[in-house]
Parts: sequence; C-alpha cells; structure tokens
Amino acid sequence: MSRGRVVVGLSGGVDSAVSAWLLKAQGWDVVGLFMKNWEDDDDSEYCSTRQDWIDAASVADVIGIDIEAVNFAAEYRDRVFAEFLREYSAGRTPNPDVLCNAEIKFKAFLDHAMRMGASCIATGHYARVRRVPDANGEDGLRHELLRGLDATKDQSYFLHRLTQAQLARAMFPVGELPKSEVRAIAARIGLPVAAKKDSTGICFIGERPFREFLNRYLPTAPGPILTDDGRRIGEHVGLAFYTLGQRKGIGVGGQKAGSGEAWYVARKDMAANALYVVQGHDHPWLLADGLDADDAHWIAGRAPEGDAALGAKTRYRQSDAPCRLRADAAEPGRFALSFDAPQWAVTPGQSAVLYRGEVCLGGGVIAAAHAARAKVVRAA
Repeated sequence: MSRGRVVVGLSGGVDSAVSAWLLKAQGWDVVGLFMKNWEDDDDSEYCSTRQDWIDAASVADVIGIDIEAVNFAAEYRDRVFAEFLREYSAGRTPNPDVLCNAEIKFKAFLDHAMRMGASCIATGHYARVRRVPDANGEDGLRHELLRGLDATKDQSYFLHRLTQAQLARAMFPVGELPKSEVRAIAARIGLPVAAKKDSTGICFIGERPFREFLNRYLPTAPGPILTDDGRRIGEHVGLAFYTLGQRKGIGVGGQKAGSGEAWYVARKDMAANALYVVQGHDHPWLLADGLDADDAHWIAGRAPEGDAALGAKTRYRQSDAPCRLRADAAEPGRFALSFDAPQWAVTPGQSAVLYRGEVCLGGGVIAAAHAARAKVVRAA
C-alpha cells in the first residue's frame, strides 16, 4: 500500500535521482518534477538545462516513475534574479541559492506539488528534518533543520530560510547518507547519472566568467582603486564587480608597494565610487569581531532566547565560528553577533547562519561587519 504521493525535484543530478529511488523503495508514490528556472541563453555552453532535462527523464525511466517539466522562469526572475541585481547594484554580494530555495524550490515548487495531490516534496539536498514535541507547533510538533550527516556536503546553510510549514512537507532522503554511498547506490541500480559531475554555481551564470555575465545587466561605473592610506593605485571597472576578500582580477597585480604581499579587496565606498584594497591576507581591514544582520529568519518562528552562545557561518563551507547572538527585541528582523575570534572578509549581502550543534536555527543577511580591534591571525 502506498505511503502517499511525494513529488521529487529531479534536477538531472545524482543526488535527486537517488532520492527518488530511495522513496520509491520505501513505498511512496513518487512523481518527478523538473524545474526550468532560467530562459536567457539557456541553450548556451554555460547553462546545461537541456542536458539536465534529458538526464532527469532518463532517471525517471530507469526508476519507473512519471516526470513532468514545469517552468518557473518568471517567478525566478521576479523573486530571485531581480533581488540579485538590486543587491549587486547596492555594492553587496548576495547569495541567490538561499533565496531560490525559499522562494522557488520550497514555495512555487511546493505549491505546484500540492496541486498535483502530493502530501510532501523531496529534494536531493544534504540536510535532515527532525520532528520534536512542541505545544505551540503544528500537531504539537516543531520541525528542526539538521545538518546533513556528510559534513563535507552539508547544505543546511542554503536552507536556513525555510519555515515550519515548508519543513513539515519536506524530505531530504540523501541527508542521511555520505556522498560516496549515494554514488555507489546510483551505480548499483544503473542510473545514467551515477558518475555525473556535481553542478557548480547557478544556472544563469554557469561556468562563464562572472564579470562578463554581470556586465550584461548592470552598468559599469569606473572609479579609483585606493590603498588604506588613500593612495590611488588603479581604476576599478564598477564596484558591483568586486567582493570583499577578492584577490584575483582586481587589476593591481603589478603594484609592488608596502609589504609586497598580495592585494585584497577590503572596502567599498559607494558614495565616492571608490574601491579600497589592502596588502596581506590578515590585514586588520579584512578582520571582523562581529556583525549586524537584517532580514532575520528563525526556523522555530522565534529567535533563540537570551545572549545565546552559538556557532555561525558567514559563508558556505566555513567551519562554525563560536559567537554570541544578541537578537534585537525592539527590531525583530535584526540581530548582532560577536565572535570569539576575529573572522575574515565578513561580507555584506551574504548570509550569517546560526547553529546550535547539529541544529540550524536560521539566520539573516549581513548588513555590516564590526572592525576587529587588533591584527591577529585569522580564526580557522
């Protein structure tokens, strides 16, 4: 007897393919859904939508499930890409994958799946959901987002904006497995994507040079490149094309001044249209003792209480940085973090995501970094 209908987001990759197979083996009525989220030049060498659809359809055929293609390109452009451009125009460095999960994969996709008669959806993310008792929760339960068991593949960072309602209807079958086992399962059951390379980046950028892509949508406004003592050493092509901590592609590699160490992007002055660079990986301008964040989202529906001691990631694949959280009760959408040890290149626009052990609590968008008080070696 079927356990109910689950719609699986089949991306054409191995993780979602194995997720679909695992759920069918568990007795679910599985339907595949392939999402097309981008249309501009999606047949170019940089965007693999067409091949991904062929792979997803081939996977569905091998597993023995139906698959449907749905076009969310309009929703993606309105909800994700427009915000992506606004953030870059403002001099920040956004993370569109976070917004895509909250607005497309677990909103537009979830709504579509419910119309298909599904009781839940599943994706190939490396994360887990745990139901715990909570008198205030739906059906007396609260849904916790946990890290994937494979620490090298954990994707909870990108899912930290999900709500209780979204997590209640989400499953992440490969979150319980190491990546090596996922590929082994795929090979054993003869999936055509068993050895397919993991996708990198976002489809609308793909593997193309990032500056080339951004230049199509944002105007360039050249301005001075300045050192920390105000000396002009070059000209930038537009502040939107640089991010804090950037080392390559600045255009000052030939400058042999000061310590002789490599140059890094350290600050942007939007009012003066000036880009500041410094020498040395551990220059004080690249270190932060804390940060302020806006647009806070808490998975439990409320911020952790008190002056909580937690771990934070200010970028994906970073080790947790021990910190203390101060949530602003007067402004529910804001919080501040203070780090036990200075952190490197804390970047406005990126996500600061909070953890208590294996539980992802939520996070917010970095608004500003607090300058470190002294030059120290970067925390690991």
